[in-house]
Amino acid sequence: MKILIPTAKEMNTNLPFIEALPLSEESQAVLDSLTRYSTSELESFYKVSAEKAEEEYAHIQALKDQRAKHYPALKLFDGLMYRHIKRDKLSRAEQAYLENHVLITSALYGVVPALSAMAPHRLDFLMKLKVAGKTLKTHWKSAYDEALQDEDLIFSLLSSEFETVFSKEIREKMVTFKFMEDRDGKLKIHSTISKKARGSFLTALMENQVTSVEEIKKLSFAGFNYREDLSSDKELAFVK
Repeated sequence: MKILIPTAKEMNTNLPFIEALPLSEESQAVLDSLTRYSTSELESFYKVSAEKAEEEYAHIQALKDQRAKHYPALKLFDGLMYRHIKRDKLSRAEQAYLENHVLITSALYGVVPALSAMAPHRLDFLMKLKVAGKTLKTHWKSAYDEALQDEDLIFSLLSSEFETVFSKEIREKMVTFKFMEDRDGKLKIHSTISKKARGSFLTALMENQVTSVEEIKKLSFAGFNYREDLSSDKELAFVK
């Protein structure tokens, strides 16, 4: 069983850095494409301010020159979902669960264990980067599939557009989740609810050492409970 989570644009580099492995062939090809962009081109590419573009240019050049600082990915990313994941003072069992089951999907690094060394980067699959004439999704599809080819059960906390990097065969093994709030009898779904809930959900999976769909259905976390009437075999619904 594997659990897939996305990267985040918010990052915390106020951390001890760790040693990194050399980039994979696929990652190096992505980096080579990124190094062709000037600071001003990155500004429009990422749709960010000039200041953020300069920051990202510095990240790319540091990776190119092999002087980038690397951090455990689960702690580097610091978006809303990540801030709701238990990441410190883990028990041995929780640490082992993270190491054995949780994978981060990155447009730069591929599908890697959650505590892998990563350098700061903001690339994702919505960016229109061409790698040797291919889209990012096409470039990564084979390596993404290979990372999960031996898995029979995959819990996906990715957004649907990022799941499409994987082939149909891999996606058919995925169980997905939706998180809703009951407000005066009306069920609401929005990104803030979903992001917070995904982090709390992953924490509950880890704390309870969950490895099956049946165990997930029994979970209660952050006010959320499983709703069978809103669920299907491949999509489980939780309501707060």
